[in-house]
Amino acid sequence: MRPGPTNTLTDVPGLRVGHATRTEPGWLTGTTVVLAPDGGAVAGVDVRGGAPGTRETDLLDPRNLVDRVDAVVLTGGSALGLAAADGVLRRLFVAGRGWPMGEPGEVVPIVPAAVLFDLGRGGVFDHAPTAEDGAAAVDGAHAGAVEQGCVGAGTGAKAGGLKGGVGSASAVLDDGTTVAALVVVNAIGDAVDPRSGELLAARHGLGDEFARLRAPDRAELDAARDRAAAAHAERPIRPGTATTIGVVATDATLTKAQCQKVAGLGHDGLARALHPVHTLLDGDTLFTLATGERPPPDLPGLHALMVAAGDCVTRAVGHAVLAATSVSNGAVDLRSYRDAFPSAVRMGR
Repeated sequence: MRPGPTNTLTDVPGLRVGHATRTEPGWLTGTTVVLAPDGGAVAGVDVRGGAPGTRETDLLDPRNLVDRVDAVVLTGGSALGLAAADGVLRRLFVAGRGWPMGEPGEVVPIVPAAVLFDLGRGGVFDHAPTAEDGAAAVDGAHAGAVEQGCVGAGTGAKAGGLKGGVGSASAVLDDGTTVAALVVVNAIGDAVDPRSGELLAARHGLGDEFARLRAPDRAELDAARDRAAAAHAERPIRPGTATTIGVVATDATLTKAQCQKVAGLGHDGLARALHPVHTLLDGDTLFTLATGERPPPDLPGLHALMVAAGDCVTRAVGHAVLAATSVSNGAVDLRSYRDAFPSAVRMGR
């Protein structure tokens, strides 16, 4: 097993990813869209957090009719940000993409969505993504390497006491199947081992993707602990102000039920990279897309695919935290992992 060419979600052929990022004064939020190939992708979802904000997730229950989606929206703005999905839906409708309802052009685009909480982090509480942001994310979608860090839905994200963001990873299995994940890390839990300052995800790297990391200096770790303690004393945690959301994808042919199970294994990957996870304060939600470019796997192949899905999610969390950049705008003061622990990241190999 090895990473794909870009080590991001778009290594699954046919997928495109676009971001809309809002960082003007008063704003720190955004939207990320994952576009399925023409004709859609079979999809499933697993919601584990106790404070989710979602759209069209009931439709993905294996007992229900619709088995394909045209896009998945990941967005900031909490429930207000669900408006971004309207812009995505409209763009797809104009393009003639959606569940066929009769005559040509009579379609209903299927666009599930999940939100994270970042309200107020830009300075104005109700600045949340709109339908225009969803449309802009579609317009900017492409099949190249996914941009990571403080972009799209990860713009205002945090990871414990550090800056969060968008991260992605992929794997090509021995039989040629591609599995990948894109996550937006906005967790109440930490992505860092408090005893050592090391990224929890780093020990699960594929090949040498995290080889440049090491345990940070003790002085940096002590300073980070003091800073975190002071921050929590001033701002006690509140319900519904976190959430890690994302998409797992594969080019294999899977059923809705199998997609749902893959999403569940993806949550195991979150549990390796974040602590705690799936709390009452998070709305952790993962979708799975199967494009069907490759045949259905046999049982050993399905097992390998599901294991790789969890691993890709873990690795994507690590990349999200490493790609994030510090933000201090008067409303929030969030340091990136690189700025909090500069000694942990070697510049070369």
